[in-house]
Amino acid sequence: MKIDLTQTHDVIGAYKSIDWSDIKAKYHDPATLYAFSVLNCEKTTGYMEKLHAFRHLMDLTRQNTKDFLYHYDVEEANKALTIASVIPDVDTHKIMPLMDWQKFILCQINGWKDENNERRFTDIHISVGRGQGKTQIAAVQLCKAFLVDTLGYTNKDFLVTANTSDQSNKLFGYVKKMMKTVISIEPFKTLAKKTQLEIQANQIIQKKTNNKIWKISYEADKYDSTHNVLAIYDEAGALKSFDRLTDIPDGQSQVIPYHQFIKISSAYPDPTSPFHDEQIKMQNIMEKDFERKGDNSLCLVWMQDDLDETYKPETWVKSNPLIALSDKERERRTGNLIKQRDQAILNNTLHKFKNKNLNLWLKQSIASYLNLKDVEDAVDNDFKIDGREVFIGFDYSMFSDNTAIGFVYPYGDGQFRLEQHSFIPWQHAGNIETKENQDGIVYRQYPEYCTITAHPQGIINPEQIYRWLLSYVEEHQLKVKFFGYDRFGSYQVKNITESLNVNTDWYIMDIQQRTSALANPTKFLQELFVTHKVSIPNDPIMQKALLNAIVKADKIGIQVDKDKATLKIDVVDALIDALFQGMYYFDENADLNNKDTEIDRMTEQQVLDWFKNPKSGLLGGETTDN
Repeated sequence: MKIDLTQTHDVIGAYKSIDWSDIKAKYHDPATLYAFSVLNCEKTTGYMEKLHAFRHLMDLTRQNTKDFLYHYDVEEANKALTIASVIPDVDTHKIMPLMDWQKFILCQINGWKDENNERRFTDIHISVGRGQGKTQIAAVQLCKAFLVDTLGYTNKDFLVTANTSDQSNKLFGYVKKMMKTVISIEPFKTLAKKTQLEIQANQIIQKKTNNKIWKISYEADKYDSTHNVLAIYDEAGALKSFDRLTDIPDGQSQVIPYHQFIKISSAYPDPTSPFHDEQIKMQNIMEKDFERKGDNSLCLVWMQDDLDETYKPETWVKSNPLIALSDKERERRTGNLIKQRDQAILNNTLHKFKNKNLNLWLKQSIASYLNLKDVEDAVDNDFKIDGREVFIGFDYSMFSDNTAIGFVYPYGDGQFRLEQHSFIPWQHAGNIETKENQDGIVYRQYPEYCTITAHPQGIINPEQIYRWLLSYVEEHQLKVKFFGYDRFGSYQVKNITESLNVNTDWYIMDIQQRTSALANPTKFLQELFVTHKVSIPNDPIMQKALLNAIVKADKIGIQVDKDKATLKIDVVDALIDALFQGMYYFDENADLNNKDTEIDRMTEQQVLDWFKNPKSGLLGGETTDN
């Protein structure tokens, strides 16, 4: 059965179209009952919660088939819940009954197995609002894995880690408190005595088996030596790059009896975080159920569905599932959250409330050029560019900046397709690995969207750019209507544009990078996203640039800028240069093949200035005629 939810997002409709009688008759475990309750709309749940419930049920129908060599081990899932049920809360020292959503997490992590009877899910992504006990669940799983799963094994490592030493110490401190509580009760008390378990300052070790839980922080840069049965990373949403984190699963690949990597976090201000990128990819994988990708990855997210829900407290249980613990807790927790929201409004920090409490990803700065949802809504991978008219913008790099070529394709009824290709220097960083880490994107994974410079010293190679552009235009039979560029500070740009002038019939213009010239196309690009008249590919380089850009305003208008050097917006600058002319494509009186029609858009003074000095360019730009 082919189910594709990428367009409809109608999980409930897809669920109702299937006969589940066999699954209902066979499975009565807490995870499956939870999934049915979510999809029967017996509780208020978010879209992502519905998706992972639907995935669980669909996987039950296909297990143990030739194309799906996984199975759900109910006995193993129930064992995990049994162990969790006797672990007291570290603060109250009382046994707290697990809620159904918490049981679902533990069942998913432990119950699904592969053909070798090892854990199916090796990469696990858990995201829920602040103060909802996600760290507790991770700690419960760690205690279970350490005390029970590796019985009979020796020299097994378990990792607790976070971004900074303070954060890793906090998580490890929580684990130590839980372990002290756990080994104070039977049968774990006897087990700890037999294995000579000791809780030390920086590790928890079973001296008899040499199994140990240890901690390290991301800043320590030592993951390449880790070989852990289970690794837990806290506050993963704050990371700008997962580049070094890949050392953790790489080191786990041959570990027995199984290996798992759990990343936990709430949302953070920067939506270009790899943790958020991972969440979006997994959402798409779950929506395209029929493609069977990401079968080893588990993504469990409790979040609000829309920013408007900031003012709908009755929906906050989507991101704060502990609200549903009892009527008393619902009243208490909702009341506290309302107070926090109202205070955040007064303090102009509502974005922080949306991030942490509602688990919503958004751009923190109120000066952001675009918001996350508008960028995400524009993604469409099915657009075909061959044979189309195109406006091209060119932004050449300075020092550590990337060089970007922006392509603007008008189509339909006033719509525009935006694409780009970037050229990546690494000389300033020292090597491409450091460059990727600084920029927060692994460029080498996206050859369709960027080219690593071929220059041996890691600087931009203008000849490479020139040849790539001509080849790309020829390969796709593009009809170039306009080529706009910023030549500031680089003789290489002049060489490229002069070569294009000699070898093409393109309309080429040098666009002055000042507000008077850029305000209109800058505003136009912003409005395309707001009005949903634009589409873009699922290009992480472009999306990151669009979300990095902030607005810089003066008396004349707006331009885009960035907060710091490592936040790249070269793609945005290139697209704005292309739209300098492209924005007029659908004007009924525009004749873009006639360069002189630009005069029609000038003020009287601009016309006089242009006649006095035609080389000064139209609307702040200098044309290069063939």
